[in-house]
Amino acid sequence: MASSFFAARAPSNKNTVKHVVDPALQPWVEKYRPHTIDEVSAQEHTVTVLRKALTSTNLPHMLFYGPPGTGKTSTILALARQLFGPDNFKNRVLELNASDERGISIVRDKIKNFARQTPRAETVASDGKKYPCPPYKIIILDEADSMTQDAQGALRRIMETYARITRFCLVCNYVTRIIEPLASRCSKFRFTPLDSESAALRLSHIAQEERVPVNASVIQALITNSSGDLRRAITYLQSASRLSMSSDPPTPILPGDIQEIAGVVPDTVVNDFARTLGVDIEDGMDVDEAPQRTKGGYDVVRQKVKHIIREGYSASQILIQLHDLIVLHPTLDGRAKSACALVFAEADKALCDGADEELWILEVGLRCHKAIST
Repeated sequence: MASSFFAARAPSNKNTVKHVVDPALQPWVEKYRPHTIDEVSAQEHTVTVLRKALTSTNLPHMLFYGPPGTGKTSTILALARQLFGPDNFKNRVLELNASDERGISIVRDKIKNFARQTPRAETVASDGKKYPCPPYKIIILDEADSMTQDAQGALRRIMETYARITRFCLVCNYVTRIIEPLASRCSKFRFTPLDSESAALRLSHIAQEERVPVNASVIQALITNSSGDLRRAITYLQSASRLSMSSDPPTPILPGDIQEIAGVVPDTVVNDFARTLGVDIEDGMDVDEAPQRTKGGYDVVRQKVKHIIREGYSASQILIQLHDLIVLHPTLDGRAKSACALVFAEADKALCDGADEELWILEVGLRCHKAIST
């Protein structure tokens, strides 16, 4: 019985086969992640410094900070691959997401055990290429600003003790949440939101590789609705491609499709609401229409608000887009803009506290109408 039991438990050869992911089934964010630091978009200063560090193979502890989707994690992973090569990457690089593993026990056990291991001296010649493979390891702590204060304090001593054989790279969105003793031990690299030109080039390249027909207006919609987050823009593009291919024949991708996927209120709805409040909007419609629509006052605004809410649009998203439209409007005077900004702030606080969405959008509409029309 015992022998048959252990025979049944013995691992089969099938379990030892390495799992290979079909590239066609990969998310585009992973499929088109940069493999070298030269492929990183729009972070010229950081890439220049890291390129010099790559030639000398002498890296300091590093702190990457900036908004999401700007290439922080992709940059350090690409740098690590160029240093160690594919064969030694798993042995020399430990990547942890601190938003999941952020307690002091992780620092004392997992991070410390990996940091104290002396890397083997290897001559690296994998896949026909030669890699520098310097005599140290790299520990990448993603979302490091989610680590507790105690965990960051414990990490400080480990960084000092094992600096000869282990280098740390902290990746975070908010550098102010990293304790000063930890931040002072790292070289800081600030990642900025991608500019429109760099984002457009990258999105156009991905669309061309995936054979997705998109025009300039769609690319602009992706950039606008992602707010400098390239990862979000690529995800929107992939979702729009799936939506386009779901019909036979495939339907062309339109800017409105991107707005629908992004969950923003269509520009036509926001512009129509702004006209009801008395804002002069020039988007190809009859300019004489606006004065006629604002004559009704309370009844017209209430009817428009009821229609918008019944369409299921998010009140917070309406506030964001209406705020940008009014505050950045070229012809409205400063007094009207300041009055509108005040009611936007009050509405945002009320909605965060759980107030009724329809009532507060109506409040915003009426007070903005009064500020603009007087």
